Amino acid sequence: MSYDSGNSGTWRNDGAVQPHAYDPDLHPELFRGVATRRAFAFLIDMVVISVPVILGYVFIALFGVVTLGIGWALFWIAWPASVIWAIVYYGASIGGPSSATVGMRLMDLELRTWYGAPGYFVLGATHAVLFWVTVSFLSPFVVLVGLFNARRRLLHDFVLGTVVINNTVRVPAQGARTW
Repeated sequence: MSYDSGNSGTWRNDGAVQPHAYDPDLHPELFRGVATRRAFAFLIDMVVISVPVILGYVFIALFGVVTLGIGWALFWIAWPASVIWAIVYYGASIGGPSSATVGMRLMDLELRTWYGAPGYFVLGATHAVLFWVTVSFLSPFVVLVGLFNARRRLLHDFVLGTVVINNTVRVPAQGARTW
């Protein structure tokens, strides 16, 4: 069943698929420079994620010295806490009002679903996890996919049904659902 994006607002049962909200042929400015700025946004986000993690490791090291080694037992919790921090960062950022991480906002990018709705927490967290999983197994392929499609979508974007667009030139999507 698919949602009819026309004026009737009814459900359709004819197997039709709703078209993409952002068409690169009609609005090429939405995707101009996205691949390059997305790479820089990733680097900025890595700095934002790394600073608290590094500060946490320094704190644990100093705490271990003060407690004569007992505090170093906290190092076993540092790696899982780092992973949780990164997932929460991506989920909260993409699930926030701007649908973008700090790096994406600085690079003027925004994540949207293929039908035009803004991101939400679970989508942001899943986006991050799926990105790291695909990069771990298919590193060059994940990036190369973005060079050969008009929307500059990476492999995990295809799987999740998301698209990254330029924020300042965003055109309101026709019939976008926000739930």
